[in-house]
Amino acid sequence: MTTPAPDAPLVFPSVAFRPARLLVVCAVLTAVAIAVSAWAGPTMFGVFFGIGLGLGFLNAVLVQRSVASITADAHPFKRAMALNSAARLLAITTGGLVLAYLFRPLGVGVLFGVALFQVVLVISTMLPVWKKIRAGDEDISSAGRTSPVISASIPRAIPKD
Repeated sequence: MTTPAPDAPLVFPSVAFRPARLLVVCAVLTAVAIAVSAWAGPTMFGVFFGIGLGLGFLNAVLVQRSVASITADAHPFKRAMALNSAARLLAITTGGLVLAYLFRPLGVGVLFGVALFQVVLVISTMLPVWKKIRAGDEDISSAGRTSPVISASIPRAIPKD
């Protein structure tokens, strides 16, 4: 098995990403986490959980922007996306771990919030596509879309530099 070249063209499938709806879901989850943690004891766990959801949301929005800017180039390459992803994930992970360490033990809620956000992101992206597939609709790229969709097609041949 071979691995793709780091300078190979960057290709992304169509993605249904709705940040406004995702922000509302994060706000509701934060409110529920704060209410449950206030009922169970330390309210700050719920606050840190909400901060983790916020970090995850920030990451998702930054991913959308970086994909849009990188794929806008005439010849986008994987290396640019990989470096952008690595820098972004390093910053968000470091921030989350620093908060978890500085405000331990309740600060660990940040890590739980980031982890739950990833699950919510996958579900919120998957559901519209799944509904279109079940309905037998061929155009999956516009599944329930209310905001711009990032789409690209798979080239027949990889161009050589």
